[in-house]
Amino acid sequence: MSTAGLVPSSRFMAGDGNGYELQMGRWSRQLAPLFIDFAGIKEGGHVLDVGCGIGSLAFALSQNQNLKSITAIDFSPIYIEHAQHLSDDPRIQFQVGDACALPFEDASFDHTASLLVLAFIPAVDVAVREMRRVTRPGGIVAASMWDTRGGLTMGRMFWDTAAMLDPSAVERRSRSYSRPMTRPGDLARAWQAAGFHDVADGMITIRMDFACFEDFWTPMEGKDGPYAEYVSTLPIEGRGKLRAAVRLAYIDGEPDGARSYAATAWVVKGRVPGP
Repeated sequence: MSTAGLVPSSRFMAGDGNGYELQMGRWSRQLAPLFIDFAGIKEGGHVLDVGCGIGSLAFALSQNQNLKSITAIDFSPIYIEHAQHLSDDPRIQFQVGDACALPFEDASFDHTASLLVLAFIPAVDVAVREMRRVTRPGGIVAASMWDTRGGLTMGRMFWDTAAMLDPSAVERRSRSYSRPMTRPGDLARAWQAAGFHDVADGMITIRMDFACFEDFWTPMEGKDGPYAEYVSTLPIEGRGKLRAAVRLAYIDGEPDGARSYAATAWVVKGRVPGP
């Protein structure tokens, strides 16, 4: 069993399961079935979900009755507790765990998957090797991450607006757009470096549909994710200015109401060497 997790293993601010649902969970639930189709996880007894959040991928996997068990781990006890309350499927086991030191023996799982988390793991190469280690030879390991620079419209609206108002947001914007695993080819290179066979990558696009500006903005003043983390650093006046400016970008010359934005995720899959 690995003892690699010697550095903080998550940079994602996690504060509330319901808040995470508004910030990202609802979009993860849209992406998860498409990601599973890409990964080709259709058969196999035991599947591991790394960085499960509040369970979007685990619950999507559970729709497949061919899977005997789904183990889902996350660094946040808050999210694990939330997911446990949502689950009524005895095949799903949620537990707190470190992606850089997975608490499982070698070759414990038939397949391993990770949805929208790798960019927030500082030692991501360690996490990828860990996913390979705990997956049996011939098993599939797959991951996805948002194209934050070129494919996440709502993120660009937020960070580009914030950077125009606050010089300190420029560095945060740069970090958001250049995180490892979010740029073209990042995932495929990581999978090749980890020694996977039959590496394939691609893109999946969904729509983020908001009912109104408040639906868009409310998570930004919550307790979860990088947007809320930045907003929490602002004084009340600064928050008000940012909210007003982002609202103008959202309204965009029309009455407040429903808006739909494209959101593209990079995806990758590879097979653990062996029979």
